[in-house]
Amino acid sequence: MRPYLEKLPPISDASWSMLNRRLDDGIPFQWHHHPEYELTLTLNSIGQRFIGDHVGEYGHGDLVLVGPNLPHTWSSRERIDAGGPHVALVFWFRQDWIDGFLGNAVELSPIRQLFAEAAPGLSFGPEIGESLRSRFEAMFSRPPRARLMAVLDLLAELAEQRERGRAQPLASGLPPPTTESRSRIDRVLNALHRDYAGTVRMGDLADLAALSQSGLHRMFSKHTHSTISAYLTRLRVGDACARLSGTTQPIAHIAAETGYRSLANFNRQFRSQTGMTPSAYRASFRT
Repeated sequence: MRPYLEKLPPISDASWSMLNRRLDDGIPFQWHHHPEYELTLTLNSIGQRFIGDHVGEYGHGDLVLVGPNLPHTWSSRERIDAGGPHVALVFWFRQDWIDGFLGNAVELSPIRQLFAEAAPGLSFGPEIGESLRSRFEAMFSRPPRARLMAVLDLLAELAEQRERGRAQPLASGLPPPTTESRSRIDRVLNALHRDYAGTVRMGDLADLAALSQSGLHRMFSKHTHSTISAYLTRLRVGDACARLSGTTQPIAHIAAETGYRSLANFNRQFRSQTGMTPSAYRASFRT
């Protein structure tokens, strides 16, 4: 598992960030979050995406706008064209860019509203993703000023699609955290991501957050729309997904390494999250 908080490198000639990610070996399960909004178009890839408490299938043309500090990852299962890589075209936007650059311009208010609605993640569907593919790809060869104008035009198109009802919310809605509560929840989430495979004690997490155990549960539910136990299950199952798809470790060994002493309980929890047994999940990567 990667560190929970992902920090993005700045780009010297741009006020926002982008990445043309091309992977021959597949998109790995890397559960993370960051304060930026993330717009991702995925091409030539089939698998599962995990966004907050949403678990769903994705395919070629998957287009998603993820809100800030919303845990997310994609995990590929296969390529559509075996001769080409899995592709993720990713754009990131900071809140201060939205507030400062878009400002009070009435003409750009639909874009501001698009971002305001993106807290739970928005899926635009493969048809929209494929129709915008050439505009995403061209972004990486444009000079800085033309690139800025092009991304504004792209965001305006997505805002229009949202207004037409063609954007589907994914995770449960999350309230924007304050700086103080963000620090508390980050400490708890970092501990969960570091120690999820071991024994997780509520008292230890409450001490990290400087809260009572009841206060810890209220804070966690408020910021993740999940219980701690359900969140822990998703972490463990996510790690198991990565091991099942990328290694030949026996399933019983994977269960133990991801925090399950009972193989039956592991099978039950895995199926509740993915809709299939661990052996069926592994077999889907071998087909």
